[in-house]
Amino acid sequence: MALYVSSRSQMDNLTFRYSILLMEGLQVTNQSKHLAFSLFLIVYMFIIVSNIGILIQISLEKSLHQPMHILFCNLPLNDVLGTAILLPYWMRTILTDPSERYITYVECVMQAYIGHVYGTTCHTILMIMAFDRYLAICNPLRYPTIMTNNMVAKLSAGAWGIALVLVGILISLSVRLSHCRSFIPNHFCDNASLFKLSCESIVINNVYGLTFTVVLLTTSLGSVALTYLRIAIVCFKSKNKATNSKAIKTCSTHLTVYVIMMVSGFVTIFLHRFPDLSEQRKLSSIMFHVIPPCLNPIIYGLQSKEIRRGLFKIIYKRKVNTM
Repeated sequence: MALYVSSRSQMDNLTFRYSILLMEGLQVTNQSKHLAFSLFLIVYMFIIVSNIGILIQISLEKSLHQPMHILFCNLPLNDVLGTAILLPYWMRTILTDPSERYITYVECVMQAYIGHVYGTTCHTILMIMAFDRYLAICNPLRYPTIMTNNMVAKLSAGAWGIALVLVGILISLSVRLSHCRSFIPNHFCDNASLFKLSCESIVINNVYGLTFTVVLLTTSLGSVALTYLRIAIVCFKSKNKATNSKAIKTCSTHLTVYVIMMVSGFVTIFLHRFPDLSEQRKLSSIMFHVIPPCLNPIIYGLQSKEIRRGLFKIIYKRKVNTM
């Protein structure tokens, strides 16, 4: 009898894997849905064009083939992947009737996986970028021998690999559960949306999810804070004003990107604890997935003298070729 119940549960769960879920989506009135769609489209196009533009520029301009810029390439690449999985879906749901906002279970799992990989990789990439700046400023003589192409490749692979594996475990714990619901009261799929479809115990999911979040945030905050504290001490002791000015400019740019990501992320996590603030949570989640990818190319890309100079070179060449 127990064997029959177990096999029946497995069959029901297998059937659910290919079932259709109903997503609550964004609450937009009929009068404002076209405006909202247009705004999302403009933002999406800006993110894709600006981030891919910087990736192309760094790949084509040989003077930008430096560890700092190569490591930075991970950031626009992550921004493109993160927004490409969510913004087109949001635009589609805005124009769809609330009763017809369907998504398959497989699509939901993929959306949750890529969404969490995006958030995790934001932290790991900014951590290795902080490490790069620490070596460049605090150990300038050893920097060329440490930050070789091989080291840059290892750091980049590590940043992505950690996210892919840890998020893979996170999502796998939710996928293993049997399900009894088919409605997602959210505007996109995340890990919480997946395990809330189940009527089973989710203690393991909560423990791993909490541990994962706490370790990621404390490691990220601790390493970045310690790195820039040591950089600040070195700059304070140094009497070379030109070097200090360059270091402060580079680090302030990186810190601005980091603070924007952390603030928007913390607000989203905080509002998750208050179910009554669902609309505010949705808005903060949109800000987390939209603001950093929009600002990163502007703050980090255009603030860099080398990237700015390379951009002007490309524009000048195009003007000469069209004459």
